[in-house]
Amino acid sequence: MSFRTTLTRGCVASLVALMLTAPLAATEPSAEGTKLAFLVGKVVTMDDQDRVINNAVVLVEGHQIVGIGKAKSTPIPDGYRVVERKNLWLVPGMVDCHDHIAGGLGDLNDMVYLTNPGLRTVDTLVPENANIKRARAGGVTTVLLIPGSGTNMSGFGTICRLAGDSVEEMVVKETGSLKIAQAGNPERYWYGVGRTFMNYNTRQTLEAAQTYHETWEAFEKGETTEKPDMNPIYEGFRGLFRRDFVVSVHTQGYQVLMTTVLMLAKEFNLRTVLDHCTFDAWKVAPVVLKDPSIYTINGPRQFQFDRTQRKMMGNAARWWQGGVQKLGINTDAPVVPQEELSFQAAMACYYGWKPYEALKGVTRVPAEALMVDDVIGTIEVGKDAEFVLWTGDPLDPRSACEMTIIRGKIAYDASERREF
Repeated sequence: MSFRTTLTRGCVASLVALMLTAPLAATEPSAEGTKLAFLVGKVVTMDDQDRVINNAVVLVEGHQIVGIGKAKSTPIPDGYRVVERKNLWLVPGMVDCHDHIAGGLGDLNDMVYLTNPGLRTVDTLVPENANIKRARAGGVTTVLLIPGSGTNMSGFGTICRLAGDSVEEMVVKETGSLKIAQAGNPERYWYGVGRTFMNYNTRQTLEAAQTYHETWEAFEKGETTEKPDMNPIYEGFRGLFRRDFVVSVHTQGYQVLMTTVLMLAKEFNLRTVLDHCTFDAWKVAPVVLKDPSIYTINGPRQFQFDRTQRKMMGNAARWWQGGVQKLGINTDAPVVPQEELSFQAAMACYYGWKPYEALKGVTRVPAEALMVDDVIGTIEVGKDAEFVLWTGDPLDPRSACEMTIIRGKIAYDASERREF
């Protein structure tokens, strides 16, 4: 532990006492290859068995979790640096499927054409920007950085971790999604468009990209002999039609959301993540349930006055009541600050959703939605060490994030410098 201070009269005794009583802790960002042992009061794993382990140890070597168990039956091997926080909860890092702050916000809204399929947010990433630092202090570790919603198709998003001094360190998956906005913001496009033309325009772009992909597929399988020309506009779509990544869709209101499901998920067979899903979009739950690969990520509007029933409705609660359980929460940061993702989930609970499911909706569910659940989203041996130490239940507004670990490194430590 390093102390940057000037010793003045009367402070030496205090300094010595602090050194003798302070718990062993990693107070500087841990280097790759460091072995850390987290001794905590509770681990909420979010795994398939929904295990919650009290008085637990989590062992980390390099960037991976290598051991989990009760402290009394899980010995800490020699060479491990102990982070003892017996009064804290250890929970998977939060994941947001709708983020605009991990990159340069001014570069995410290039609304030249109504469809801009060649643009990529990976080119806009800004490591260690101020918003990223605040997000980490709020327990958020991974986000999908997507373009703005001013056009129907604004480009390819990037799944990135909120730590790292370079773009390479931040990127989890360079092409994380294709961003589509079915309605709403694009209706304010500079010359004014309605939903009829927007749906036509989206479909014709996808049809051209699908034809391009199928032409290359036929050549690669030996079904044709003439090699197609490479088209940089449509090349990026090939993974979309292989279902290697998702289409994330700004869609809200039941008419627009139904169009999204019928066109993108059913007609084009794309793996679809529904973003926003607010107002009365929950009415489409029976249609959404017909495709088990669809994920519904609600937010940032968590409630709506339903004029047909003349009462306030919790949007997430209504989706859940409709049977949709692949359900998560987003912030659309900076619409809602990224660090307030936990508060959005808490609000969903206030309006009727289930607390444990809401916690899953900001950890495991969005990781599954983005197809990165093999490395993050739960506390399990073999997965990346991306978790957060909280003073209590992360969805309790009284709880605070005390430490954030991203890929095995301590990225935020409130005992050194509290962000807020």
